Amino acid sequence: MGNLLLSVFQSATRVARQSRRALQATSTLLAFAGFWLAGPGLAAAQEGNDPKEGTDYGRLTIIEENDSILLDDDRYYTQGAQFTWLSPAIGADTGFYEPFEWMAGGPFAPFNSGGQWRKRHDEFLLGQQIFTPQDTSRSNPDPNDRPYGGWLYAGVGMIQDTDHRTLEHLEIVGGIIGEHSMGRNAQNDWHQFIGVDEAQGWDHQLRSEPGVMVSYERKWRLNQPLFWGQEIEAIPELGATVGNVMTYGETGLTLRFGQGLKADYGQQRMRPSANGTSYFNAEAMTSPFGYYLYVAAQGRAVGRNIFLDGNTFRDDSRSVDKEPLVGDLSAGIAMFWTDNFRLDASATYRTKEFEGQTGDRVIFGGFNISFGL
Repeated sequence: MGNLLLSVFQSATRVARQSRRALQATSTLLAFAGFWLAGPGLAAAQEGNDPKEGTDYGRLTIIEENDSILLDDDRYYTQGAQFTWLSPAIGADTGFYEPFEWMAGGPFAPFNSGGQWRKRHDEFLLGQQIFTPQDTSRSNPDPNDRPYGGWLYAGVGMIQDTDHRTLEHLEIVGGIIGEHSMGRNAQNDWHQFIGVDEAQGWDHQLRSEPGVMVSYERKWRLNQPLFWGQEIEAIPELGATVGNVMTYGETGLTLRFGQGLKADYGQQRMRPSANGTSYFNAEAMTSPFGYYLYVAAQGRAVGRNIFLDGNTFRDDSRSVDKEPLVGDLSAGIAMFWTDNFRLDASATYRTKEFEGQTGDRVIFGGFNISFGL
């Protein structure tokens, strides 16, 4: 997170000169998305709906992922930061409820899980991810190592919880890859600030290219109460992502132990990973304080990963041969106090992503801070 914030403050003028068109397009997307997503909360407040239908200002989650949190690494997936705003619950008498109803029109359509109770939210997200080769001291990186690449994006999503047993999540993100993603600025400005050697090979990063991803996933909750308010859960999931940035199918399983488990379906993570979502329902908590310990596994069949395959429309970008199957194993803890504050911490082990990848491990840590507005 520090990388992204420092880069924005120190490099805004320089990047604005270099990427005026990209920033104008991003600003338009942000303005449209902000208006669209702010609507549910504002409409609910203006119409005086019941608080359960959303009269607050939503929920903000800040995600930080970095390979140096747990180990002294600076390679492969090295840094990620994301801000997510979750709207208040959308009332059935608002226009923002209609997209869910329209998409639920068929028997196999999204958001058509049946059930007697539904809670629906919109979300808006803004993030950045950075990828580097293993050896960042080389000005001309090893052509057999993964290329330098940055990904700056914004997106919108739709989330539905049905009967506290099924969660559906549709997400659309768009952004920029390459020089205008500010990956070089984020990493090297931060390294300057903390007195660490800069990465030398960013001149060979992926070329600038717009990127789009559409993701859909469904999770099922299998909950078993235990004693003294404690519970255990198994949450299997299926999903798919399609786009020129990444294309993959996923399946996974999360196991949790704690209390207040029905408030969410796992802590939010950045794609691709064994992830939860930004969804949180404090009304489902059985006491003011909730927590859980979890382990999660996810397997992905990868059709495309631009950070390994290289640019979509150019033949002169760096690339490596990707592995078709990749897995993540994660463990962590979450603690939350009603809707006011939440703190998550996680560690993730990722299998090899490309042929010739050095070392038998990719491990990175993450933490989330979330609070109601």
